Amino acid sequence: MSAPQLIKEIPMKKTIFLCALLLSVSVSCSGKKPVTGLVNGNLQPCPGSPNCVVSQGGDVKHTIAPLSYKGDRERIFPLFRDLVKTMDRVTLVEEDKNYLRFEFRTRIFGFVDDVEFLFPDEPLIHVRSASRTGYSDMGVNRKRIESIRQLMMGLPQE
Repeated sequence: MSAPQLIKEIPMKKTIFLCALLLSVSVSCSGKKPVTGLVNGNLQPCPGSPNCVVSQGGDVKHTIAPLSYKGDRERIFPLFRDLVKTMDRVTLVEEDKNYLRFEFRTRIFGFVDDVEFLFPDEPLIHVRSASRTGYSDMGVNRKRIESIRQLMMGLPQE
């Protein structure tokens, strides 16, 4: 192989390697679907890793305050669902009369976070936001719920 051919060959090999690496990372970023949903009428507890927040039964490092609203659940539920659906890179994957589950994807690698909302009889919305992969989320799940709390301020009350 001549020197000019070798120079052309190396960048092509690097390009192919990087493409294969990116493809394998993006395929694995969705992670294994965690256990979600309700257990005895409550959201699942967080795992031991710090990449999760929950408003029901969480320990000190995982606890976050539930969202609150004024008015009745039947009126706020569709408004809230539609509000969350306007956020970036979100998909509604499950809806029941008092429960919503969304998948949020990160911008670059498409990592998936599962975000759940439970509407009990009182004017609260219990929340759980958990990353599917990795150990730490750098506070992303907590920030997301706090962003939703701020967005809720724009919803019509009562």
